[in-house]
Amino acid sequence: MNGPESISVIPSMLRCSIVIPALNEAAGIGQTLRNLAQIQPPPSDIVIVDGGSTDGTQEAIAQWIPHSPVPVTVIEQLPGRAVQMNAGAAAACGDVFCFLHADTWVPADVVGLIDQTLAQPGVVGGGFISLMQGTTATRWGTSLHNYLKTFYAPLLFRPHLFVQGLRILFGDQAMFCRREAFQACGGFNTMMPILEDGDLCLRLVRQGQLRLVNRVVLSSDRRVAAWGPLRANLTYLMIGILWGLGLPPRWLKRFYEDIR
Repeated sequence: MNGPESISVIPSMLRCSIVIPALNEAAGIGQTLRNLAQIQPPPSDIVIVDGGSTDGTQEAIAQWIPHSPVPVTVIEQLPGRAVQMNAGAAAACGDVFCFLHADTWVPADVVGLIDQTLAQPGVVGGGFISLMQGTTATRWGTSLHNYLKTFYAPLLFRPHLFVQGLRILFGDQAMFCRREAFQACGGFNTMMPILEDGDLCLRLVRQGQLRLVNRVVLSSDRRVAAWGPLRANLTYLMIGILWGLGLPPRWLKRFYEDIR
């Protein structure tokens, strides 16, 4: 994580809402929420959408809420990341939505970085460089592949949109976008069990350009740890190629089981 010397404490021109979908995230959501409490300038609010956790996630959230420096809304919703994030966006009060995985930690100046990025002409959204870490390893190879995929995926499969500003971003990159752009493109596709974030990018680019911010967010490596680096990277690559060629995400979901 970037140190205090890199924090730009500036007033945010846009109100930024943090939206967190959660399902059985008791192992890590406490750390994520404590991380959010350090953000300066702070977000306008935090919306947590729980998909029916049974492992203590709700208790961890309830214990943290009294210590939150900003308003927190907790919603119970049917499980499904797209459904949960749409519900969170509907309840959020900000001009900007930042969709954050429950196991991802952002730099303390994230709101200022988002504001600066969206101040660029024609930019409607973006994300960050995701660095996967665990208790025993930093996944440099997987992180590098995910970084490169932001560029090579649209360049290979949607080159005309790449020129227009398309970047394929995923949930562990702390995606963000303007409220009006999110609403104009219909939000997340609730029929997609995976790749709903990449699909949103394909529709957001109709509203304006997407940017990859040159700063790091830290994400849990639990899937890589469970599968092993070789299997994880081959699976990511296969799913990305097949999706780019037009195979439906509902069919691809069989290769991407949940890891908690």
